[in-house]
Amino acid sequence: MDVERSSLCNCVVNFLLEEKYLLTAFELLQELLDDGRDAQAIRLKDFFSDSSQFPPNLISRFNSLRVADPQSLLEEKEALEEKLAICEYELRLAQEDITKLKTDLQKKTELPLDQLNESNAKNNVNHGTEFQRQKRESSFSDLGPLKDNERRDLNCAVKEYLLIAGYRLTAMTFYEEVIDQNLDVWQNTPACVPDALRHYYYQYLSSTTEAAEEKISMLRKNESLQKANERLHHENESLLKNKELSDGQISALTKSLEALQKDLKEREKLIQNLKQSLEHQRKDLNDCRAEITALKMHIEGSRSAWNSVATEVDVVQPQSLEKYEEEIKSLQMEIERLKAKSHNAPDSIESGYSESMQIEEKVVEIDEDKTVVSDPVTIAGALDSSDVQSLSTQILNDNKVKPIEEVSGEALTSSSNENSALENSESVPIQNDEPPSKDTGQHLKSDNISGEVVTDKTGLGTIQILADALPKIVPYVLINHREELLPLIMCAIERHPDSSVRDSLTHTLFNLIKRPDEQQRRIIMDACVSLAKNVGEMRTETELLPQCWEQINHMYEERRLLVAQSCGELAVYVRPEIRDSLILSIMQQLIEDSATVVREAAARNLALLLPLFPNMDKYFKVEDMMFQLVCDPSGLVVETSLKELLPAVINWGNKLDHILRVLLSLILSSTQRCPPLSGVEGSVESHLRVLGERERWNVEVLLRLLAELLPFVQQNAMETCPFSSVSMSKGTVFPSSLLELYAGGHAEWPAFEWIHVDCLPDLIQLACLLPQKEDNLRNRITKFLLAVSERIGDSYLTHIMLPVFLVAVGDNANLTFFPSSIRSRIKGLKPRTALAERLATLGVLPLLLAGVLGAPSKQEQLADYLRKLLVERPVKDNHSVKRTDEIVNAVRFLCTFEEHHGIVFNILWEMVVSSNTDMKIDAANLLKVIVQYMDAKLASTHVLPALVTLGSDQNLNVKYASIDAFGAVAQHFKNDMIVDKIRVQMDAFLEDGSYEATTAVIRALVVAVPHTTDRLRDYILYLISCHSYFS
Repeated sequence: MDVERSSLCNCVVNFLLEEKYLLTAFELLQELLDDGRDAQAIRLKDFFSDSSQFPPNLISRFNSLRVADPQSLLEEKEALEEKLAICEYELRLAQEDITKLKTDLQKKTELPLDQLNESNAKNNVNHGTEFQRQKRESSFSDLGPLKDNERRDLNCAVKEYLLIAGYRLTAMTFYEEVIDQNLDVWQNTPACVPDALRHYYYQYLSSTTEAAEEKISMLRKNESLQKANERLHHENESLLKNKELSDGQISALTKSLEALQKDLKEREKLIQNLKQSLEHQRKDLNDCRAEITALKMHIEGSRSAWNSVATEVDVVQPQSLEKYEEEIKSLQMEIERLKAKSHNAPDSIESGYSESMQIEEKVVEIDEDKTVVSDPVTIAGALDSSDVQSLSTQILNDNKVKPIEEVSGEALTSSSNENSALENSESVPIQNDEPPSKDTGQHLKSDNISGEVVTDKTGLGTIQILADALPKIVPYVLINHREELLPLIMCAIERHPDSSVRDSLTHTLFNLIKRPDEQQRRIIMDACVSLAKNVGEMRTETELLPQCWEQINHMYEERRLLVAQSCGELAVYVRPEIRDSLILSIMQQLIEDSATVVREAAARNLALLLPLFPNMDKYFKVEDMMFQLVCDPSGLVVETSLKELLPAVINWGNKLDHILRVLLSLILSSTQRCPPLSGVEGSVESHLRVLGERERWNVEVLLRLLAELLPFVQQNAMETCPFSSVSMSKGTVFPSSLLELYAGGHAEWPAFEWIHVDCLPDLIQLACLLPQKEDNLRNRITKFLLAVSERIGDSYLTHIMLPVFLVAVGDNANLTFFPSSIRSRIKGLKPRTALAERLATLGVLPLLLAGVLGAPSKQEQLADYLRKLLVERPVKDNHSVKRTDEIVNAVRFLCTFEEHHGIVFNILWEMVVSSNTDMKIDAANLLKVIVQYMDAKLASTHVLPALVTLGSDQNLNVKYASIDAFGAVAQHFKNDMIVDKIRVQMDAFLEDGSYEATTAVIRALVVAVPHTTDRLRDYILYLISCHSYFS
């Protein structure tokens, strides 16, 4: 039993030292020494006597600590025992309640106590070797660091052992030293058994080294397998999800494949049917050609027979004439039979046959009424009809050379010309009172017929020779004279039967001149348009448009420009479905071209193309192209887009409301995407945006676009006005009576409300994002506001626009002319915080002064508002430097418009002669910033007198403020009279002799050195040298 007790004590000592519970170990050492168990305390003595672990000075400091007296320890012990008794009672009750719930779990996790004791007893006999003693003395660190649950179980077991062994003080110290765990509550785990440390000891002794190692390896393997199992479980779930997605994709692809296969089979069947139909048509065409050739040979034979008959016409009997008439009728029947056979042939053949039949029937009718003497003429007329048939045959061989109507017309013209020639030849003997010669008439007819046959045979050969020779001739013709070859090229393209040769000639047409100028491009374009008129839609699509597509990426911009110009003009001669597909795709590529002239031509020709579109399917694509062209970096492209493309898109699409909505969104988003002026949250600069060059250009051209849309907005508002009883005169477009009806809210008028409900608030929001230096954009907004007031009328300006901007800057306004439904939205524009007020003063106040009150009809109100802003408000309110700076900036922007200079100077003079010092300083600051917008006359007559008055003021702050303003005048004017006045005033300042005045003068004039005259520059350098010498 003593051996067992010593072993357990050694285990506890090892555990305490291993886990660094030094206070508990030291307390255990004292109790072991008091108990007389020096053998178990040897290791603790060695540990605490080690000078490397516990230096002597540290020990002496510990010895100086106060030791608790026994009486206090006894009282603490009694209190702890009472607390322990209560805890044990509560623990017993809790264990009794939980026992019923954990019976099933204990069967699986706990072994019966008697079996455990028996196994421990058996194993104790077999473990006495030196290796097992070394094993018992081995450190816990061999098994790796303790886990949290293992540490908790061991801590509870050690506490239980200390209490059972009677080491109460050590147990108390251990309880206090373990601060991260509650040792009063031992959770129900397999390690929670009574007298746990002894059970652990017996279990350890009962296991061999191999079994322990095997168990440890099994535990580790079990942990790794659990982790692997969890990983495989997650992989399985992900694979199942991927499988479901893959199955869905496979099913969708399978359905798509089946549909494609079905469509492919249908297309193959359609191709087979078309091939069969083509073969049948070719066969019928060849049959018709053979029949026509046989007919021509038959007619030639008949003509030779008629020639022999004509020589013997005087001795022919009446029976012979009837025979000839019967043969003519048989020829007519032959022609009718051929016409019936060629019923399925192309329309060109039918047209030719119809023309020939009309001629033959006419000739036969004439022959039937004539005597035997006129029979040769009849035969000649019949042969003329055969010539028409030969021409129809040639048209069939070259069915893409000319329209059928044109060829038929030429055939009829040639026939009429021959008949007129014959009549003229017959009329000569008649005029000489001689009978006509039969042989002469017959000879003329035969010559004409043979000439027509030769012309038909040689025409196609001539076209082929021309097509072969043109590519060889063109390179050797001077560039400036190549346009003279255009008629030949067009003729060859129009009449040649081979499509590959036509493609080559069309390529030559487009590449006739390497870099054609404007006049040469116009000539080539006229040729292409004429060719498109003659060849029809199909050949234009298959022969001319592919050449345009090939030239899109040509290295020379003149050739790409030719493509842009041709698409707009050739669109008339193609099918409607080609216009909004192929031609629109060509345009989409051309608007991204690197050359400005190409993009400008694309914009112009897109405007020509829009009215030809068959429907509105491509509207949003065209609208995107329009906005892309409007935001183009080239001013030429922008100007063309605004003047030509924009009206075309509006008239074609009739979606003005969508364009306006997208436009306002683009203006705001282009500005909001820019970085803030400052990163300090809550400052004015954090709300202002730094615009790059590209963003500034985009906002400017979009504001120009907004101004261009204003007439369309006005027209739309007038057309949709729900109050038909009010007449709109030309002077005041929207009179006050109309606005009163609108304010009643009895009818909706969205086209009119867009201006003050959507447009003006968005422009106010944009103005609050622009920093002070963006005067150009602010000027664009101002011009738009002035255009609104000019177009829509003074009543709208007074009752709608002015209240909106007054509310936006924080002033009170009369909203009686607004419907009650939108008054809340207008009131929402009023700034609510001090930061919002500063932003409104910085961004909206310049627009109110220049764009609303700056209208010609509001000059008096502008003067009153400026007086209230600059004269009356500083007297009433406390003077705020920041607020004053923003108001000065607003007045500076107002002075960029020359027509307001008189009003501003009247107010400024009131400030100059005021007795308020702050107001005088504000006047000097205003003069300093607005002098750059004045001319020399105004500066001499208004600015300098005001500054001289301020410079003679007794207040030094006013005087120094005027010195800075004099420096600004010197910087912007080189007029000798102005410079002399500045020098005189500067000398007056220097007469004071004060160091501050001299420094202020030099600082003000130094900025003018690079810009002023030589006299003033020398004067400034003299002042600087004197100041340096005396200082």
